[in-house]
Amino acid sequence: MVHSPDFDDDEILPEYLFRNFEEMPPIEQAALKLCKGKVLDVGCGAGSHALYLQNSEKLEVKAIDTSPRAIEITKKRGIYSAACINFFELENEKFDSMLFLMNGSGIIGKLENIPRFFKKCREILKETGKILMDSSDLVYLFDEKPAEHPYYGELQFSLSYKGESSSTFDWLYIDEEMLKFYAAKNKFSCKIVKRGEHFDYLAQLKPL
Repeated sequence: MVHSPDFDDDEILPEYLFRNFEEMPPIEQAALKLCKGKVLDVGCGAGSHALYLQNSEKLEVKAIDTSPRAIEITKKRGIYSAACINFFELENEKFDSMLFLMNGSGIIGKLENIPRFFKKCREILKETGKILMDSSDLVYLFDEKPAEHPYYGELQFSLSYKGESSSTFDWLYIDEEMLKFYAAKNKFSCKIVKRGEHFDYLAQLKPL
């Protein structure tokens, strides 16, 4: 169960986290097809994206998540390289592609963290590398234009499952124009490569 002070509780079926490529939304499929070289899968969860890239695309993949149990599952599913580590703590590695899926912008938390996010990306992304990240514009939830402060895409969530609960965490949904603004400000290009049917989109970002 997904809990938020701003919305009713939502349910994620466990099998959704173990889906294969054919069961994934078109935006996720497009992102996986754009991956090249050495790939970092950030917030890998049960490892479905990494598993496809490793086994079907024959790419070198490192899957990371802050959940020890998620990493345990990815290893049991056959991911060769998986680590329980925060994205912002990665060091001494370089990647050709970095994957942030399932509203991957969420790990940024708040708009104020975006400079730190791009700084870390620049540190571990090869000069010719790319970031593939999806998000959603939550403007559709409002009857009138939301106030600028706080930004309407800054939310808080917690998770619960079979009597266990997570702590509350920040999660950022960012609209296309806001992402393009901050990308340019931090010297990254931003191209929208695919849009979904529900205000969601896939962005490709490259260092300038």
